[in-house]
This record gives sequence, structure tokens and C-alpha cells, in this order.
Amino acid sequence: MDSVSSGSSLQFLSKLLHDAQEDDDDDDDEHVPHCSVSTMTPGSIGPVKKEATGTFQVKSENMKTIWSAEEVPEGSEFDDTWDPREQPEYQILFKQCVGTEDVFFGMSRKDPSTACCEDVVIKIKLPETRYSDITLDIQDKVLDLRTPKKKLLLHLPYHVDSKNGKARFLSEEETLEVTLRVSRKFDFINFV
Repeated sequence: MDSVSSGSSLQFLSKLLHDAQEDDDDDDDEHVPHCSVSTMTPGSIGPVKKEATGTFQVKSENMKTIWSAEEVPEGSEFDDTWDPREQPEYQILFKQCVGTEDVFFGMSRKDPSTACCEDVVIKIKLPETRYSDITLDIQDKVLDLRTPKKKLLLHLPYHVDSKNGKARFLSEEETLEVTLRVSRKFDFINFV
């Protein structure tokens, strides 16, 4: 009961009731319920900045930009939905270097999970394709492969070292094998 009888609470309640009565006096002819929140529009989607007047304004550094660079996923510049080429079959495998100290003694805290793997191996089936027809572009999180008949845009599960990868084409199996080193931050498992 003490919180209701305090002076500041009573003043706030009085101001709140007084503002509600002014709103009722303005709209005597209309019996439309009022809401203190403005109507939602497509422009109200996204980050908002509250001003001192109580209205909301969309935060934008440059009025001509629609979105910021952080909102665009990496590799979206490669997306081509109108390309009629089909996606080849592929397989993502993880590879780690283990020794006897890992297997028998468990000295390095490694386990069989992908968190302990050093490399990502992507095997892509490319039937009826020559090595010279393959165009391969690797970014930190995206693999983009193009041939005359196939196209693959693959978002990788981990950040990789795009400058030091290896690729080899196994012509007997008609498979491209891409090996990429995972670039991780050091943690309690990956400390070397």
C-alpha cells in the first residue's frame, strides 16, 4: 500500500488519467479505441531508435542504403537463382591428425567430434567433366564451383583458410576433392 500512496506515484497516476481525459474530449464523435503504440508498417521492421518525443525512427547512416553490410550473409553475391545448371552430389568430411598419444593415452584432449578436426574435405561428383572445365573459388566461408553442366554454391560449416587449400581431380572416380584447413580461434581443445 505504501507504493500507491507515495507522492510521485500519485502524481504519475494523475498525469496518466488527465492525458486519457484529454484524448476522450478530442474524439467525442468517434468511438474508436486508441492505442499508445503506433501502427506497424513495413518501414518499422528492423533496428529502431527511440527519440525523446516517443516516436520511433529507423536507424540509417545513409538514407540510400537498404541494409548494412553485416545483414548480408557472406557468399550471397554468388547466388544465382536463374542458373539452369544442376547441383552436383557432394559430401563434406572432417579430418584430424591423431597419433598414438591421442588414440591410446588421450593426452591431447581430442575427441572424434568436428570441434577437434583440423581439415574439411569436400568431395564433389562431377561426371563427364574435364579438369580444365572446372572453375573453383573459395572464400572464408563459401565454396563456389562452376562447370559447363554443374554449379555448386556451398556455405561451409566453419571458417577456412582460403589461401592454403588443396584440390585434386580424381579422373577415374570423376570426383573433385577439396581439402581446406579450418581456421579456428584457440580454445581449450584447439590450443596448438
